[in-house]
Amino acid sequence: MDTGAVRTYQVRWAHDSEWAPAMKMIWRTFLKYEGKDYTREGIQNFFDFITDDELYTAFLRGSYQMMVAVEGGRIIGAGTIRGRNHLSLLFVDEDYHRMGVGRAIMNGLCRYLKEEAGERFMSLKAAPYAVDFYRRLGFRAVKPEEEYSGIRVTEMEKVF
Repeated sequence: MDTGAVRTYQVRWAHDSEWAPAMKMIWRTFLKYEGKDYTREGIQNFFDFITDDELYTAFLRGSYQMMVAVEGGRIIGAGTIRGRNHLSLLFVDEDYHRMGVGRAIMNGLCRYLKEEAGERFMSLKAAPYAVDFYRRLGFRAVKPEEEYSGIRVTEMEKVF
């Protein structure tokens, strides 16, 4: 739904109240763009992951960090970090694809990891749909595509 209008959004760390809307956007986007590349088991495993109460608790404790892109109070993108420097999730609402939202979230997360957390690289496991996007951001594959529990991924990293 690109009307040609200039869109403005803010990229920042998520507030506690934004967890549920972010996970709903992630699930919707996953089903539309990535679900077709996964087995039924993989789809269920992904759903179980994003609805796990332990994950939400880790977010509330600050050990599972989430950066969001927000426009007019609507979550239009979200990216999460687990461990010290591993991108766990990155999703952008379908109405905002190819508008720089994912890139803006990734830039914010990488800047945080490099400048504030003192990390030297970011790792991730890219779904087939996202491999080219991450390559354009300077990530490189460190292993060939793998499948486990019905989920296909390519392990990638970017050195800062």
